[in-house]
Amino acid sequence: MKAFFSYTLPLVMLCCACSGPRSAATLQINPYEYTIQKKIIGSNGAVTSAHPLASETGVSIMKQGGNAIDAAIATQLALAVVYPGAGNIGGGGFTVMRLSNGTNITIDYREKAPARAHRDMYLDKQGNAQTALSQNGHLAAGVPGTVAGLFGCMKYAKLPFTKLIQPAIDLAENGFVITESEAHDLNRTRDAFIKYNTVTPVFVKAGGWKAGDTLVQKDLANTLKRIRDKGMAGFYEGETARLIVEEMKRANGIINYDDLKNYQAKEREPVVFDYKSYKIITMPLPSSGGVLLPQMMQMIEDQPVKAYGFLSARAVQLMTEIERRAYADRAKFLGDLDFYKVPVKKLTSKAYAVERMKDYNDQTAGSSETTGAGLIPESEETTHFSVYDKSGNAVSVTTTLNGGYGSRTVVGGAGFLLNNEMDDFSIKPGVPNMYGAVGADANAIAPGKRMLSSMTPTIVLKDNKPFLVVGTPGGTTITTSVFQTLINILEFDMSTEDAVNKPKFHHQWLPDEIFVEAAFPQPVREQLRQMGYKVTQRGAIGRTEVIRIDANGTIEAVADKRGDDSAAGY
Repeated sequence: MKAFFSYTLPLVMLCCACSGPRSAATLQINPYEYTIQKKIIGSNGAVTSAHPLASETGVSIMKQGGNAIDAAIATQLALAVVYPGAGNIGGGGFTVMRLSNGTNITIDYREKAPARAHRDMYLDKQGNAQTALSQNGHLAAGVPGTVAGLFGCMKYAKLPFTKLIQPAIDLAENGFVITESEAHDLNRTRDAFIKYNTVTPVFVKAGGWKAGDTLVQKDLANTLKRIRDKGMAGFYEGETARLIVEEMKRANGIINYDDLKNYQAKEREPVVFDYKSYKIITMPLPSSGGVLLPQMMQMIEDQPVKAYGFLSARAVQLMTEIERRAYADRAKFLGDLDFYKVPVKKLTSKAYAVERMKDYNDQTAGSSETTGAGLIPESEETTHFSVYDKSGNAVSVTTTLNGGYGSRTVVGGAGFLLNNEMDDFSIKPGVPNMYGAVGADANAIAPGKRMLSSMTPTIVLKDNKPFLVVGTPGGTTITTSVFQTLINILEFDMSTEDAVNKPKFHHQWLPDEIFVEAAFPQPVREQLRQMGYKVTQRGAIGRTEVIRIDANGTIEAVADKRGDDSAAGY
């Protein structure tokens, strides 16, 4: 299914002769004319991501002999160019892989607090939280992990890194046509770009942006070339590191050379659990999804949710109460396992799930005042993409800058945005972050610590083979959206398109209300209110990307209708 737009700028089309050496991968992609595809059916491989050029980049790499890991690396690099609001090299994320040989891999490249960070760094002399400092500008940035994460994936790839990064370099250097929504986002953020930068970035355009304009990012292209030529050292050392540190010094930031040089991505033990006849693989802490998703799936496993029916008041009420209990535990217990002893084994046990549901009443609303932790949202400008190849390799990646365009600070001369992930720590116990999330000591700031995340890249196996590759952006709505998407398919037998696009809802303990999308049925809202719930309409929840693999090998990739997301395959 093709949808929405096809932009063409033939007068500025670049040819190989005039644009310098270009990779074979790039020749298959036209950055001036492309089409959003919401669904594809293939037999060889597929990618679904937040931008059509990124998805096409990944597929072009597979067509050249790359596997799903190659495609994921190239897709993520392309997103750093064509989706600057969340795609990044100045942020971090998580990768979950199921290799064709049956091995499960998870790579943690979440940002870290700089060495000069400390628990009370965002408090004034009276002990009041200064959330503006943790949300905007130089002091909000954690040490970026994305580049280290990409190189952490390389040992599972087939093609050289130089080939995988070249499409992103070309897109940055030669430019690409932006959509109406991209133009709107850039214009909306213009004042922040001016306020929080010491060097005016290319995202600020005199007269404003409009659909069909070409965004060229020469400084970013040069940064990507340094990574191409020098590997990780091309980012964490040398010229790029100098530009980052000088940017920090110009505006009281605290990331230094040692923070950058010492950053390392980590392979962690995947979270693997059973749900009926399926096996689910997801990311461990500091992804809160590694605790919340098995909790929620186990709390619902013995409930007759299928009989209740999709978006019935009974099903929504049950799932809301499950979400309430899981998010109460999130606020109290979850943080970086390298720094805080989290009782993961107990929190994810079936016995604990049963215990948590003992006070569930299917006739009335629960209360977050009485339902606390057993023994709140982050920014929604994250991005997710899913990849699968014909050999059976599956990759689920969620990556972020945290807020839209992160800290809104671009590294002068390097062309990339820095994250504002420091706001995902609990800057003071009980004080909500920019989207209302609260935390406790488990997620307090400490040098070198990774902040808690909601990112939940997930793979589902059926008969021990990849069946679903799924994930979404959306801050604290991420885990509930993945939960609901899985229930939509595994319990309600919905089509992939409906599972992705039908209305979603969200409850996160605090605030004590059910958030619903505009298309959420009015009669169900009223039934929930009669049960005692506060129901609040909000904007779109997430942008879920799902690849579904049938038993006969058919690959179906579906991109969320809520944005310019697009699927590609062959």
